[in-house]
Amino acid sequence: MAQYTRNPPLLEATLAPEPMVQFEQWLAEASAAGIYDPTAMTLATVDPDGKPSARIVLFKGIEADGFSFYTHYDSRKARALAAHPYAAATFWWDRLERSVRIEGKVDKLSRALSEAYFYSRPRGSQIGALTSYQSRPVATREELDERLAANQARVGHGLVPFPETWGGYRLLPETIEFWQGRDNRVHDRLVYQRAESGWRIQRLEP
Repeated sequence: MAQYTRNPPLLEATLAPEPMVQFEQWLAEASAAGIYDPTAMTLATVDPDGKPSARIVLFKGIEADGFSFYTHYDSRKARALAAHPYAAATFWWDRLERSVRIEGKVDKLSRALSEAYFYSRPRGSQIGALTSYQSRPVATREELDERLAANQARVGHGLVPFPETWGGYRLLPETIEFWQGRDNRVHDRLVYQRAESGWRIQRLEP
């Protein structure tokens, strides 16, 4: 059984007062450690029937003190968020023996922010977003490829039209937990909880 011994103890005195500052520090260290994509996070939602689902999405930056990500507004996750605008997300950085867990309310980003991010993406990704009816069944791969080729031909070298059914969300944290592995499974778990003024830090049992 693997033991987690990479890091010194995670102590309250070493944490930044603001969780976003602490998160960005850990994210930078994860990037420096050579993790393939440290921005990958598991996003969990609850659908209109109360059934949970989870998937990997990419964190795209801090927006107004929240964690941003982008998706199709008719996707399964978007339908779930329309019914229950709360979510949980988890980052796992194995090389650092660290994890971050976020829980909070989710709202849509502005059209301006969504467009700005859309046009910062590679052109192929823009056309891909225009092409995909995310989460819907598709009969064959060929059908999807044909639709992509048709959109590539239609757009040509011009501006890719912004998809009206695509855009960003913000997960505004109510709690953020910083987990760090320790030997003998006596791990460190420090949680920021939003208070009336600022944040309260609490240690949890491993």
